[in-house]
Amino acid sequence: MDDSSATVNELKCIVQEFCEARDWDQFHNPKDLAIGIATEASELLEIFRFKNDDESTQLMKDPKKRQMICEELSDTLYFILRFAQMNDIDLYTELKKKVEINDEKYPVEKTKGSNKKYNEYQSEGIQ
Repeated sequence: MDDSSATVNELKCIVQEFCEARDWDQFHNPKDLAIGIATEASELLEIFRFKNDDESTQLMKDPKKRQMICEELSDTLYFILRFAQMNDIDLYTELKKKVEINDEKYPVEKTKGSNKKYNEYQSEGIQ
């Protein structure tokens, strides 16, 4: 199984089974899971610290660095899935809603090819 066939629910179940086998539900409140997300995302970011764009891209080509990146990315996903599973959040539904909100904030005709935040392009009078 890979990304093309796995469901989000299957991923949540993998994490749930792992944690329940270890009796970790007691430690997985919203605050601590949010801390876990931030901590693991920071560990991913740390790998790229002080690297320019080319060096960052090259990290993905180095098998050892790529493995480190994959592990930190997986750790981040683990905490996201666990947060959603423990708090009955449907990630598909919530992502779809957020993309719809962002579609309104960042209409293609105004933002295509731009990295400006919505309040930056709006303040320039490009409305």
